[in-house]
Amino acid sequence: MAEPPTVSDLFKAKALTDEQVDAAVEQYLAEPRTTAHPITEGYTVDLAAAVAGHHWASQITANPGTNSVLKRAAVQTAILLARARRARTGAKRKRPLPEAGT
Repeated sequence: MAEPPTVSDLFKAKALTDEQVDAAVEQYLAEPRTTAHPITEGYTVDLAAAVAGHHWASQITANPGTNSVLKRAAVQTAILLARARRARTGAKRKRPLPEAGT
């Protein structure tokens, strides 16, 4: 099975806009514990894991004295390198009803 695409892969494929990346960065900065951010149609990204899993970004965001421009750049880098996950549609698969007497 192929690995899921990175957010950067989706961006390069034009499946994602600058505005959507910026919205993900804003979401992380507003709520760093966000785990399932809908990055584009059909995909989510775990923002908390993206930043925590990126050494530089996690160090930058942990330092309260970090310049906001540097913090934003670190978060954006971590998000772009993160793997996107297929979003769950929430629709349940219809199963046939059992036949009477079985």
